Amino acid sequence: MALLLQLRTVTGLRGKADRIAKAVFRGLSFYTRVLENCEDEARFDETFRWPVASNIDGNEILEIQVFNYSKVFTNRLIGTFQMVLQKVVEEGQVEVTDTLIDDNNSAIQTSISIEIRYQALDGTVGAWNDKEFLETPSVHSEGDGRYPLETDSLLSSHRQGLDISPGKSNQQSAERSFRSKGKEKTKEHKAGKGVFSAMKLGKTRPSKDDHRKQDEPAVLEAEDLDRKALLRGLEPDTISLASVTAVTTNVSNKRSKPDIKMEPSAGRPMDYQVSITIIEARQLVGLNMDPVVCVEVGEEKKYTSMKESTNCPYYNEYFVFDFHVPPDVMFDKIIKLSVIHSKNLLRSGTLVGSFKMDVGTVYTQPEHQFYHKWAILSDPEDLTAGLKGYLKCDIAVVGKGDNIKTPHKANETEEDDIEGNLLLPDGVPPERQWARFYIKIYRAEGLPRMNTSIMANVKKALIGENKDLVDPYVQVVFAGQKGKTSIQKSSYEPLWNEQIIFTEMFPPLCKRIKIQIRDSDKVNDVAIGTHFIDLRKISNEGDKGFLPTFGPAWVNMYGSTRNYTLMDEHQELNEGLGEGVSFRARLLMSLAVEILDTTNPEINSSTEVQVEQATSVADQNCTGKMEEFFLFGAFLEATMIDRKIGDKPINFEVTIGNYGNQIDGMSKPILWRKKEGGDGNEEESELLQNSSEDEGDEDGEMVSVSSSQPMKPLVTDRNYFHLPYFEKKPCIYIKSWWQDQRRRLYNANIMDKIADKLEEGLNDVQEMIKTEKPHPERRLRGVLEELSSGCLHFVTLADKDQHHSSRTRLDRERLKSCMRELENMGQQATTLRSQVKKNTMKDKLKLVQNFLQKLRFLADEPQHTIPDVFIWMLSNNKRIAYARVPSKDILYSIVDEEMGKDCAKVKTIFLKLPGKRGFGPAGWTVQAKMEIYLWLGLNKQRKDFLSGLPCGFEEKKTARGQNLPSFPPISLLYTKKQVFQLRAHMYQARSLFAADSSGLSDPFARVFFISQSQCTEVLNETLCPTWDQLLVFDNVELYGEAHEMRDDPPIIVIEIYDQDTVGKADFMGRTFAKPVVKMSDEQYCPPRFPPQLEYYQIYRGNSTAGDLLAAFELLQIGPGGKSDLPPIDGPTDMDRGPILPVPLGIRPVLSKYRVEVLFWGLRDLKRVNLAQVDRPRVDIECAGKGVQSALIQNYKKNPNFSTLVKWFEVDLPENELLHPPLNIRVVDCRAFGRYTLVGSHAVSSLRKFIYRPPDKKAQHWNMTAKHLNGYLAMTNRAHRSRPTGEIVVNMEPEVPIKKMETMVKLEASEEEKERKKKKKKGGGGVGEEVEEEEPDDSMLDWWSKYFASIETMKEKLRQQEAAAAEAEEKEEMEMAEGKQVVNKRGSMAGKGSKAQAKNKEKSKAPKDDKKKKQQSAPELPEKKNKPRIDELKVFNKELETEFDNFEDWLHTFNLLRGKIGDNDDNATEEERIVGRFKGSICVYKMPLPDDITKEAGYDPNFGMFQGIPSNDPINVLVRVYVVRATDLHPADINGKADPYIAIKLGKTDIKDKENYISKQLNPVFGKSFDIEATFPMESMLTVAVYDWDLVGTDDLIGETKIDLENRYYSKHRATCGVSQNYSIHGYNTWRDPMKPSQILSKLCKDGKVDGPHYGPGGRVKVANRVFTGPTEIEDENGQKKQTDEHLALAVLRHWEDIPWAGCKLVPEHVETRPLLNPDKPGIEQGRLEMWVDMFPMDMPAPGPAIDISPRKPKKYELRVIVWNTDEVILEDDDYFTGEKSSDIFVRGWLKGQQEDKQDTDVHYHSLTGEGNFNWRYIFPFDYLMAEEKIVISKKESMFSWDETEYKIPARLTLQVWDADHFSADDFLGAIELDLNRFPRGAKTSKQCSLEMVTNEAELPMISIFKQKRVKGWWPFVARDENDELEITGKVEAELHLLTAEEAEKSPAGLARNEPDPLEKPNRPDTSFIWFLNPLKSIKYLICTRYKWLIIKIVLALLLLVMVALFLYSMPGYMVKKLLGA
Repeated sequence: MALLLQLRTVTGLRGKADRIAKAVFRGLSFYTRVLENCEDEARFDETFRWPVASNIDGNEILEIQVFNYSKVFTNRLIGTFQMVLQKVVEEGQVEVTDTLIDDNNSAIQTSISIEIRYQALDGTVGAWNDKEFLETPSVHSEGDGRYPLETDSLLSSHRQGLDISPGKSNQQSAERSFRSKGKEKTKEHKAGKGVFSAMKLGKTRPSKDDHRKQDEPAVLEAEDLDRKALLRGLEPDTISLASVTAVTTNVSNKRSKPDIKMEPSAGRPMDYQVSITIIEARQLVGLNMDPVVCVEVGEEKKYTSMKESTNCPYYNEYFVFDFHVPPDVMFDKIIKLSVIHSKNLLRSGTLVGSFKMDVGTVYTQPEHQFYHKWAILSDPEDLTAGLKGYLKCDIAVVGKGDNIKTPHKANETEEDDIEGNLLLPDGVPPERQWARFYIKIYRAEGLPRMNTSIMANVKKALIGENKDLVDPYVQVVFAGQKGKTSIQKSSYEPLWNEQIIFTEMFPPLCKRIKIQIRDSDKVNDVAIGTHFIDLRKISNEGDKGFLPTFGPAWVNMYGSTRNYTLMDEHQELNEGLGEGVSFRARLLMSLAVEILDTTNPEINSSTEVQVEQATSVADQNCTGKMEEFFLFGAFLEATMIDRKIGDKPINFEVTIGNYGNQIDGMSKPILWRKKEGGDGNEEESELLQNSSEDEGDEDGEMVSVSSSQPMKPLVTDRNYFHLPYFEKKPCIYIKSWWQDQRRRLYNANIMDKIADKLEEGLNDVQEMIKTEKPHPERRLRGVLEELSSGCLHFVTLADKDQHHSSRTRLDRERLKSCMRELENMGQQATTLRSQVKKNTMKDKLKLVQNFLQKLRFLADEPQHTIPDVFIWMLSNNKRIAYARVPSKDILYSIVDEEMGKDCAKVKTIFLKLPGKRGFGPAGWTVQAKMEIYLWLGLNKQRKDFLSGLPCGFEEKKTARGQNLPSFPPISLLYTKKQVFQLRAHMYQARSLFAADSSGLSDPFARVFFISQSQCTEVLNETLCPTWDQLLVFDNVELYGEAHEMRDDPPIIVIEIYDQDTVGKADFMGRTFAKPVVKMSDEQYCPPRFPPQLEYYQIYRGNSTAGDLLAAFELLQIGPGGKSDLPPIDGPTDMDRGPILPVPLGIRPVLSKYRVEVLFWGLRDLKRVNLAQVDRPRVDIECAGKGVQSALIQNYKKNPNFSTLVKWFEVDLPENELLHPPLNIRVVDCRAFGRYTLVGSHAVSSLRKFIYRPPDKKAQHWNMTAKHLNGYLAMTNRAHRSRPTGEIVVNMEPEVPIKKMETMVKLEASEEEKERKKKKKKGGGGVGEEVEEEEPDDSMLDWWSKYFASIETMKEKLRQQEAAAAEAEEKEEMEMAEGKQVVNKRGSMAGKGSKAQAKNKEKSKAPKDDKKKKQQSAPELPEKKNKPRIDELKVFNKELETEFDNFEDWLHTFNLLRGKIGDNDDNATEEERIVGRFKGSICVYKMPLPDDITKEAGYDPNFGMFQGIPSNDPINVLVRVYVVRATDLHPADINGKADPYIAIKLGKTDIKDKENYISKQLNPVFGKSFDIEATFPMESMLTVAVYDWDLVGTDDLIGETKIDLENRYYSKHRATCGVSQNYSIHGYNTWRDPMKPSQILSKLCKDGKVDGPHYGPGGRVKVANRVFTGPTEIEDENGQKKQTDEHLALAVLRHWEDIPWAGCKLVPEHVETRPLLNPDKPGIEQGRLEMWVDMFPMDMPAPGPAIDISPRKPKKYELRVIVWNTDEVILEDDDYFTGEKSSDIFVRGWLKGQQEDKQDTDVHYHSLTGEGNFNWRYIFPFDYLMAEEKIVISKKESMFSWDETEYKIPARLTLQVWDADHFSADDFLGAIELDLNRFPRGAKTSKQCSLEMVTNEAELPMISIFKQKRVKGWWPFVARDENDELEITGKVEAELHLLTAEEAEKSPAGLARNEPDPLEKPNRPDTSFIWFLNPLKSIKYLICTRYKWLIIKIVLALLLLVMVALFLYSMPGYMVKKLLGA
């Protein structure tokens, strides 16, 4: 379907100008070319083509605008022409001449002449015949031929559109073949140059073209394009390029893409580690509790320790859970955190509150973790209660190979903003409510006959009763809870009508509901089938979203095959693990959610699962109306059948649901019957096993044929067989009945197609980036245009669906939300398109990939309809292998977009082994390759079901259907066949899989096409074979029409094997290709022939295993036989015998290159076959040429090479992408001339080693410098092209020196100020902190520097995040505002680039500018009085990652050996490394320009490697500083570890065992170690952390390895970091034995840089840069001295700005290295912060190591005086007087020291709540100022070996209690003060309020460590019944903090004791009043209080007496009466 517009002329124009026209239809616009200097007539003569996907509506509009074109200004609109397309739709072709209208809608003189044609969907419009229309010379779309609108699509159709086989009923196929021709012309031209081919399958080839010449301009090369674009004033930034592939995917495509990834990934177990840190809890509800936290993951539980009497316990405990399970099982596990109160050995404690979330939710978080988040605790037993507290924790889930980046842990003083850091994924509201999930289970059908117990079979034999042998029930699992329905005894069609109710917080943090039908059995219940419902797919959280809802709808369950054996080996499949291999049952169910109103008193507050009866589905309507479906399949080819099953007859069975299944035989037509019971409401059973024989219906209704006839396979080659389906192709067809819910699948198909197109486009873009084609951004724009038109299209198509009757609520809501999402996505795509520029390309690409994920997510339909189709291969009636085809992919629709992507197409499928058998290598071998054609649709639409088959067949029908045209055939007989010759040009492969133990392979390739196969020769011992071989397949017979073959040849399968001397060859990988086809009437000439070599990605299972470089052509053998084919005349190799090489036109063009190799040395060689390597040698080979290194005579003594540089010459392809890999092999030379291979390495890409001579143009030097990548540093041609003029790098003009001091520190002081400003703005009281006195120098130590640096680092991270967030907001704003912004931005960018061009002399202009700005910041206050703390750089990763592994000139190549492991548990890359080769490579084209060789000091022996140091052994002092470790993996059962450091370097092995740190997972080591080492022998430093054990050996926690040699020789100078400042004393003493000036002059000398020249006034000139800085230094006595060191240091810190020789020098730093444990590969076991200094021993010795030993905590004493209390609530009633009173006392302690709690005396009988105490507590404690933590050392338990050190926040707790004599004291209230920030006490009791606790943010905060002494009133609070905080009293206290020394000088006594006693409190004697007045008291008691009580007691006594008397006298009376006495 397409709309074509030919724009002929525009006449009646005024004036003379350049004209351009634009045509718009359905939002897609095309521009014509610019016609220059036209006067009154503009002859455009251009044709545009819009491919349309849905029929054009009669009232759609086509618009054409004509402009005066201007290069500079915007184009001026002349007029517009709009046409309604009604006439076009009716007639198919219209010619129009009409006038244009201007902006005011009035007609103007100018008129336009056009012709429009429309090719409709149903093919109502005839073929083309208008000659003149076809020969338009050229077309441009927006600059480019997007949507290849090339006329050749018209041309070829003119030639071929008419010869469609007359036997076809369907016009559609004609339309398709009509469209296919020549779609590719553009592509071929563009992609033809391309090398990488992402499996170009759906991509067909361009048409033969007789008159290609006149059509040439239709294809634009990128270069012309730019020119044309500029001529037309289109900014190159707006051109977009249509697909290299996208339009070609649906050409006459009768074939669809096979999926290349074979191996099932689901269901295979993997390693996971869940690590959870419980930090603290806050605001726990309850009084005076002893909380414990229970951490539960899946079934495993762990507990924290118990904290006594506190509502805010601090734990900081770390737990790790390890799992080895499949991902699905892992992500469904529930993480449950619960806080339990007073648990002990005897009782389990009471639950305070819990929180749960599934592992999957954590895994989907960024970095797979939640860090420092607060979980909200709620009580599942009590829905009405609010939250029960908060728990702060870190949760991380690590899979194998994930590395978790932990945010940097320093002192955690960040404000505890609980609400802002809740443990919830983004988008989940913090206030989660309770909700009920109602899951209704109605009924199931199609269950397999399960019960296999032997008893049942015996019973059947004896009694002959044939009951249904399955007792099903449904079990639903959600959020860790299970619910079950009742069991329906003996029923294959159970009817339940029950609902299961779960109560859970909403939105739930558990993603999936698992629904399982199980069979109840006495022994054990087994699963019949499992289905998961993903809540994200059945709800939408947006503001227009909807709650989860589902159905009523059928869900299909899949699992193991339905053969009923005793042991089902695929039982796991029924549990939902792995892909089901057969239909099991379907279940009708629905789901609804209601949010509970918890205020409602009637509500049942339990969260137990409930099961109750439910009403059955009333209207059949919502599940859909029953329809008869028809499935047709034809087997066109079955090849590559595994040889194991080749000897037995084979047949194929196709099933859909249970229809076609031979065991359950659902092939019978259906009888409707009423269900028994039920008040007359008719329920139909939909699938009946009906045993009556098939009745032939009136119209000769067919019986389904669901399997092919068994056939014996024939041999293809040693490995594979094929079935002889030559001209006769078997067919199957099945009728089945399902509810008609096709609409759901149609919508999914439309979205899938949009997504497929998008994915393909993105692959194109990535391919273009990878192969460095020009302008990938244009392609991305094209992709975005396709996406936006696709999205808008979906909206129009889906709109029709709004009023479809049988829809569930989910259908309606999903449709609405999909339409919203896609509309939105379309708009975003349009906006994005305009923002795609060359430089924003990468970011935008990421955004577009998000679109793709979103589309895939939306397209997945949760409510199933028709079950999937299974194709099984049976050998001798045994099921061998299967394929599963989703029914939506083959579903037919009359609308093209809704049709399944494989419907009516030939699909290549590979059958695979079921279940676990398919894991690993077994699953990679193809069981069979099938070409199968499938069609599924309503029976009534059946007429087209053969439309997509290759033409030229006759139908063979059964006898019954002979004369019925619509009756399906049982086989097809092809009468037409074409004969071809296939030529496979196998050039080379690279990066193959290592299949032998040597670490190499002996690869050969096997090529399969139809039923033939051939092999290349075997090349021994290589991973990069260059076969250079042509394989010719003769007499390949293909069935069908010739032209179809041309567009859609079958695919070629290439498999690569490793030849073994014994046993069969090992499979190494597979790839697919499509050949380029030449028909016999086409010329063998460019552009299509000869074909170009392309790269095909090789897959092995799901992983990639290299690339194959090859080309394939399929040549038709015409009537003249083979003589017409192009001759095969390659250079025949005499040595290779009969092997044909790849012919000349196809093999790459070569030129001469020289490869120079730097041989430095070998390291860490492991033993080979138990023998040590002694005399190794390195062989380098590339493209058949090579060079050998010198022999290392004694590897032990010196592993370096004696000759450093060697070279060889080789012929390499001109095209760098085709360069062969370079192989490095290390051999050991043994006695008697024997060699053994030690290991090998293949450098797959030489690109980074290619040297390109620099341009002569001077200003380009910095560009080439980037490319040179290090060689230049060695070759140091510093003085050749020198920019002139000086560039002042530092900062301000001449400045008085006084101020200079701030200048050097500048970068940091900016941040400092920022930070202070921030603090001022922050909480109210923070302002006070700023005035804090600066610490004096004597106070400062290395740790001050470290903590300051960490603050800076965090601040930077925060700024980055803020900036990123800001950018994102900006982006969104722009998205919203659309294009205006962009243009402004575009023009800015333009100016920017010009400015940059001026700036070319600067090496990094923009960066320098930035620095200048920073440093000339005018608002710099003179901070002379405040020395800032100097900082170092804290890298939160390894130093290597920051400095490119220090491979600036010396590269390290890992030598590998041994097979690559197949499974997860086999050898990893690490384990295969047998050593490392150090050296480098330089490749350059011969000859090299002279100026390099003629340079001064050029040594021809070193070639390109000039000026490298000697590699003789050198002695070095290595100083290792270990600061601390974080997040260590616990090694002891108590969840802790006792870590210590072990260091190994060469023979030195230091174990710092005695200094282990007890029970710490975040130990601070603070140690330095000095080691003397000799490079190269000892260059690998290992720093390990071990866990100390009292008994047994110590365990390794983790280790990190550092290659010191690369650091030592690197020009980044990693020997000793350059600090920020130079000082000669104090905490920041210069560490390096060389002063900055010495270092600088050495660098200048080595780099041949002119300088340094020190000038007056603090200037220094190096090369052409001038730096400024201070020139004075103070020594320790404060004497000032002149010095150049500061200046030299300023240069070193900006060394990267120096031309040629410059590079970033390593600053003074601390690096963070992950600790790894070889037993747990890939999972981080913690991190180590450390750094290494190295000093050569032949230089002056360095000073002593810096002292970084951990700070000792300082001893403090806190004195708290409790003066008075007030308004304490009154608890007791006086026994006698009845007055309310309390016996008050106050208790206090410091957190962590509960056992040292102190109580005041008791103030008895306070009537007013007032208490007087004058009581002093004394709390001594150790405190770390820097970390603001108290340090406590205590034994954990009586069994502990040693004390454990805890660091906890400094918090003081005061509680008020009511003392009771006999019962336990009553707790009244408490307050907790954080000594670092607590509210200032109120002046009086009146002013003291609840605000002080609840509203901390607004109040001024103070710190006792700064204030030292504080007095005031503070409130006591407790929670009332409703969980609200209330004041329960007030206390007047005084806090006084002293250091230990001060406390000794002025001692004070506890309580009111000496020294410094406090006076006794003055307490009123109200309390003893009743002693004085006893009578009054008694009267009061009797008369008032106990009056009624006394009366009651008296009455009761009287009654008792009466009863007693009665009982006493009763018997006597009775006797009297009886005896009548």
